[in-house]
Amino acid sequence: MTDQPAETFRPEARAPRGFVDKRARDLRAERAILEAVSKVYERHGFEALDTGAFEYADALGKFLPDSDRPNEGVFALQDDADLEGKNGQWMALRYDLTAPLARFAAQNWETLPKPFRRYAYGPVWRNEKPGPGRFREFIQCDADTVGSARPEADAEIIAMAVAGLEAAGLPRGSAVLKINNRKLLDGILAGADVTNYAQKLAVLRAIDKLDRLSFDGVKLLLGAGRLDESGAFTKGAELSVAAIDAVMSYLTMSFTETRSQFIDNLSDTTKLHGGNDGLEEMAKIDAALKSLGIDDQQATFDVSVVRGLEYYTGAVFEAELLLSTLDEKGNKVSFGSIGGGGRYDDLIARFTGQPVPATGFSFGVSRLAAALRAAGHEPGDAARGPVVIINFDQAHMGEYFSLAADLRNAGIPAEVYLGTSGMRPQMKYADRRMAPAAIMLGGDEIAAGTVTIKDLDLGRELASGVADNAAWKAERPGQQTIPRGDLVAAVRKIISGSVGG
Repeated sequence: MTDQPAETFRPEARAPRGFVDKRARDLRAERAILEAVSKVYERHGFEALDTGAFEYADALGKFLPDSDRPNEGVFALQDDADLEGKNGQWMALRYDLTAPLARFAAQNWETLPKPFRRYAYGPVWRNEKPGPGRFREFIQCDADTVGSARPEADAEIIAMAVAGLEAAGLPRGSAVLKINNRKLLDGILAGADVTNYAQKLAVLRAIDKLDRLSFDGVKLLLGAGRLDESGAFTKGAELSVAAIDAVMSYLTMSFTETRSQFIDNLSDTTKLHGGNDGLEEMAKIDAALKSLGIDDQQATFDVSVVRGLEYYTGAVFEAELLLSTLDEKGNKVSFGSIGGGGRYDDLIARFTGQPVPATGFSFGVSRLAAALRAAGHEPGDAARGPVVIINFDQAHMGEYFSLAADLRNAGIPAEVYLGTSGMRPQMKYADRRMAPAAIMLGGDEIAAGTVTIKDLDLGRELASGVADNAAWKAERPGQQTIPRGDLVAAVRKIISGSVGG
């Protein structure tokens, strides 16, 4: 009896839920956005900062439950035991870029210039249920001012967000920054005798769903709760009838066309309840935005903006994309919010015990790139591939690599085909790579000191109008033979959109 060989284990090739693979097109689009927005931040005097992917779990604060294993909402692991043999501390992948900034500022406060103005970008991770357009890993890009309580600091962050979104490729009028102040709602709730923290948090979360649930849905969540179409029940804030009426009146009376009208409409609503502080701050934000050239179409006041995170203490703002497109079934798709932020004056105090004012904005880079692409405004040259040098003969590999080096030294991406296929598959390969041109160098060209260039962009354009295959082959559209020394200039003309003769 012979031993049978053990069956080879072959794992299923699959990506974890909520994590996506990105090819060159996606990465180039994201890179173009980040480069454009970084230039905006740097023009405003903001310093780049990169913090590590992991933070100690206790530094992330309100995102974590009180449990032995803090992995709800974040991805956490326990560090190795310390030198004394005690259990290591829990670490978690950063949930956003704001909590790491708060830790960094608290840790380095004595040596930092104040206010400290920084921008940052990179991946963040959330241990949440993934869904359509909702990922567990995504790219954020933030700008924050730490150490200034002035409303003008909020206004500058808002103005930078407007400029950053336009720099990323959004035409003016295709996005709007919606602004509110948490102190306004605090005043309304104080006037309605709502002081319970859990109730106030439930009110915030209910209002945050206004765009999806409409006023009727929010009203249900302010009361006993809401039963959705699937049969799931969401417990409400359980406010009194009078308190619900006060909140709903606040939500419905103050939608205006201009920021000045907003302030006029709310001036009587929030008096005597502390909300007037928030209104004064918004008036100063409005004045600063006008000085910065931000009009009412670019940034507006909207009481429905409350932001879901607990740490905001004053002004809050949200960027809404007004672009829309159609899905594969022809239905209109709106992208909605692609970023937001606000003032968080208590976050650094968790470390120091001393209040430190701070304000900032963050937008989702991946979501913005996807929205721009769907709406026909893809950032960067995301579809362009390298020039492909056709491999006719192994004996001429040195010549092929010399051509590639000439193009690369001129700043033009180029590659020599290193497969084993013939001419036709190589041309198909170049087309699939979205190469602007293919370079052909055979024995005759080498002897004559020439190269043959095929303008693939022109070929793709002309092919759509040619029905006769024989005529197509005879005419060889977009193909030219030139002296080798003219190669770089000819390729540059093709890439710039010109047609060489």
